[in-house]
Amino acid sequence: MIIIKNYGEFESYLGKELGTSGWHTVTQEQINEFAHATIDHQWIHTDPERAAIESPFKATIAHGYLMVSLLPYFWHQIADVQNLKMQINYGIEGLRFSQPVIVNSQVRLKARLAAIVNLRGVTKATIGVEMEIDGQKKPAYVGEVVFLYHFLD
Repeated sequence: MIIIKNYGEFESYLGKELGTSGWHTVTQEQINEFAHATIDHQWIHTDPERAAIESPFKATIAHGYLMVSLLPYFWHQIADVQNLKMQINYGIEGLRFSQPVIVNSQVRLKARLAAIVNLRGVTKATIGVEMEIDGQKKPAYVGEVVFLYHFLD
């Protein structure tokens, strides 16, 4: 894990890999809880018996947005951004889903600092992300997330 305490330290990583999170197993329970929270109960996610018969994947798959919602969990395993007044999720750019995540797959996040700008004392960091699926050549998704960091000094 890297530790970042100010804009200068953050900027030193421009164009570099920031790290890779640990693996996380996506369970049917997690998929079902996400379905309840988002009111998205499509059978391909929540009905293992039907998915085994009718799905081309022969199992349920995680919601794409569940995988996106795991970004903060993984990001905090990669970088510890300290000395903050606050952090704001600013946006997601160019996100593309490449491959579904089948239930019980393991996923992890790779991150790199794609861009960084000082906006009158607010750090705008664009982080290139790729969610890997264990044993798969193609990632679940690739894109860029943008955070605003308000450092104390």
